[in-house]
Amino acid sequence: MRLPRTLTPIVFILFLFIWAILAHADFQAGLAAYNQGDYATALKEWRPLAEQGDATAQFNLGVMYNFGQGVPQDYQEAVRWYRLAAEQGYAPAQFNLGFLYDKSLGVPQDYAQARDWYRKAATQGHADAQFKLGFKYEYGMFDMPQDYAQAREWYLKAAEQGDAGAQFNLGHLYYDGQGVPQDYGEAVRWFRLAAEQGQEEAVSAKEPVTKM
Repeated sequence: MRLPRTLTPIVFILFLFIWAILAHADFQAGLAAYNQGDYATALKEWRPLAEQGDATAQFNLGVMYNFGQGVPQDYQEAVRWYRLAAEQGYAPAQFNLGFLYDKSLGVPQDYAQARDWYRKAATQGHADAQFKLGFKYEYGMFDMPQDYAQAREWYLKAAEQGDAGAQFNLGHLYYDGQGVPQDYGEAVRWFRLAAEQGQEEAVSAKEPVTKM
């Protein structure tokens, strides 16, 4: 039976709604299986979603190929799935793709690509990517000039999200007066925050500073 034209959009929206519910159920089933170490089931649930363009499922397949979970470890396949998700703007995939370019895993080493993907993730608030950019600027890596001000900017973004490594490194910038006025009080504050998270270097680093 042919549907009246006025009802067709409603039926289409209803179809999309039902599909979204089923897709969510499949994703959650895959997540439950993954958390139980049942990678075969996770792969079975996630692959159809990934092939249909779901960025989170694509990222998860990338992780499984990256670490050989339920499949042979295959960095090239990891790159393929990460890229599909990254090109949709999915920040964790952008970061992981940048890391593979950084370390030459599944792709030729390409610092420009690594930097660009890290930056895409960092500008979306991805703390690990922000830390990476801060680190690269602090030490002048990726053919980037050493720039303590930029290092401080990216470390601060990650540190404010609770990244212990960024808090520790930011403390050092304040301790040494690199990119910021030397400020032992700020150094202590960031070292303490990192130490409270168990950052081992920060636990020892804060001791001599607090006694000055």
